[in-house]
Amino acid sequence: MSGFTEATTSDGRTLEVLTGGAEDGYPLLMHGGTPSAAAPYDRLDEAFVEAGLKLVTYSRPGYGGSTPRDISEGEPRIADDVPDSLAVVDHLGIDEFITLGWSGGGPRALACAALAADRCRAAATLAGVAPYDAEGLDWLAGMGPENVEDFGMAVQGPEVYEAFLEKTIPPLFEATPDQLVESFGGLVTPVDAAFITGDFADYLSRVFGRAGAQGVIGVRDDALAIVAPWGFGLDDLTVPVAVWQGRQDAMVPFSHGEWLAANVAGATPHLFEEEGHLSLFAQIEAILADIKKIAGV
Repeated sequence: MSGFTEATTSDGRTLEVLTGGAEDGYPLLMHGGTPSAAAPYDRLDEAFVEAGLKLVTYSRPGYGGSTPRDISEGEPRIADDVPDSLAVVDHLGIDEFITLGWSGGGPRALACAALAADRCRAAATLAGVAPYDAEGLDWLAGMGPENVEDFGMAVQGPEVYEAFLEKTIPPLFEATPDQLVESFGGLVTPVDAAFITGDFADYLSRVFGRAGAQGVIGVRDDALAIVAPWGFGLDDLTVPVAVWQGRQDAMVPFSHGEWLAANVAGATPHLFEEEGHLSLFAQIEAILADIKKIAGV
């Protein structure tokens, strides 16, 4: 059964933490997408129980009930989320863990693997973005028009991006389950649109609703970190990594998964022709079994 708790960071911020899955299972720290906040989902809990894994996830700063960072002294970096991740697992008394990041959470999983390799035994990215400055990758190519415009504003800095988000993101935060497909616009391919039904649509609606609990500040800082230098290099990765990606993805194009699979040393690729950004979740049992395997858990 899922349950919320709160962790405190070294600088005194509060992080909203959600646990679930197998109570005594091996811990997996899951990083949600952009935007997102921690929300319980029975289907996910059941998959973790079946896999013998303890689910640990949290709302990043500015999402849900997690205190925003003060970015007045510098814009956020992906690497900044590693101390927060460790504060979460420390709060729960966890030493070693494995990690999975979905979409905008993908870089956070890689950061934990690179910068906390003494504790993180393996990482997986699920439709995760590649670095914005990735050599040889046309980063925006294949993205839906909404994301092309969004990231084009993010690179202009916090003030410009925040003003843009205040006009564009509220419909997604406020969308009911049956309004999600329309709210996504050109960001969903037919395979993803067909997947946004039933309890999964309800889960996404709650994830986005919680993400907007404090307005746009969470998604602002989240995306600013994605388009900035991440604060670590992929050559810092020494633990096993798996890359999961579907070609029918208009949020994070297939080329990102191909690039990561080719540029993370020793990465195990799982590249699907017929899956999209959201429909990849249908592979959750296989994803959890695979990360256990590569981690030797």
